[in-house]
Amino acid sequence: MKNQGSPEEWLRRVRSNLEMAKIGRVSEDILYDDLCFDCQQAVEKSLKGLLIHLGVDFPFTHSISALVSLIKESGVAVPDFVNDSARLTIYAVDTRYPPEQESVDEDEYKRALSLAEQVYDWVRKMLNKRNR
Repeated sequence: MKNQGSPEEWLRRVRSNLEMAKIGRVSEDILYDDLCFDCQQAVEKSLKGLLIHLGVDFPFTHSISALVSLIKESGVAVPDFVNDSARLTIYAVDTRYPPEQESVDEDEYKRALSLAEQVYDWVRKMLNKRNR
């Protein structure tokens, strides 16, 4: 995929996804599945923003582990929590369509949100460090 946009534009989208995820379940009509989708999107877009900053092309993918691999191949040391965020990939597709019942509980949502915030913060620091 030809990288489009700037890292800052991608991180603006990340902040939007994080804000939606942080709102939480303020009504019964908001599903934890959908909040976790926003967490996954925040991580995916954060990593794509970093890859653009690094000048690394990436494929059209929702796979967080594939994006992490590209970052590692570029020589960047990746913290454990970034590796752990790969488990959020399942929220990119599987939780977006109706199952018999909601598949994500509050604890899982909170873990997903925490990972998404950590990855975003790490990427922001990486961009600031490399801009100096």
